[in-house]
Amino acid sequence: MEWILDYFPAFLLIFCRITAFFVTAPIFSSRNIPVLFKIGLSSFITLLTASVIEVTPMVLDGQFIIAIAKETLIGLLLGFIAYLFFTVVQIAGSFVDMQIGFSMANIINPMTGTQTPVLGNLYYMVGMLLFLASNGHHMFIKGILKSYQWIPLNNDTLARFQEGNLTEFLIRSLSEAFGLALQMSAPLVVALFLVDVGLGILARVAPQFNIFVVGIPIKIIVGLLLLSLFVTGFPVLFRELFTIMMREMENLLRLLAGGKT
Repeated sequence: MEWILDYFPAFLLIFCRITAFFVTAPIFSSRNIPVLFKIGLSSFITLLTASVIEVTPMVLDGQFIIAIAKETLIGLLLGFIAYLFFTVVQIAGSFVDMQIGFSMANIINPMTGTQTPVLGNLYYMVGMLLFLASNGHHMFIKGILKSYQWIPLNNDTLARFQEGNLTEFLIRSLSEAFGLALQMSAPLVVALFLVDVGLGILARVAPQFNIFVVGIPIKIIVGLLLLSLFVTGFPVLFRELFTIMMREMENLLRLLAGGKT
């Protein structure tokens, strides 16, 4: 009992970081996964982590409450960076939806419980399947375990907020994610824009055509044909996206550990 009382606070801190990561990380934070499974998985990984890292006895006092907040914040930030780059594929799909005309038919994404565009949901599902096929969920678990090599339990993460580097990093990550979404959707968006230009020229040359009636099915057909051509490059595209995501998560750990990104 004395051993449990000495090491239970450290176990609780590890549990807070891992649970906060799973609450925000893509796939693990899905509403389709039962809450009991998430808690059980977090507890199991906490036991594995506590057995491989150096754990020292702690005292339940006011500093311990601050330590809980720090560990929870670290897990939330790591999960947020991962979720941010998964949101890139939804944003890219929404850009294409606006051009093709599918933005008027939003559907419910069962993974997040929110309304998403049709192609945005398709991009997200394909990205999730490719991520699972490449054992990305194992990389997440390995990353949260390795985070204790960068940021041990006796960290000074709160001091990083006063320096302002973390805020700058998050803003840069947001801008990079938006830029990646534009790059992913650029081929289809530009092609459909040229279709709009062609329809505009046709409306001037042959005014008898009802462009508002003819243009919508033409854009849908052209958009789906181009999408069927571009989908073959999705594995390479998403592999590059996942590489950037893992690199940014490592940069975040380096920043929270006191290094430079």
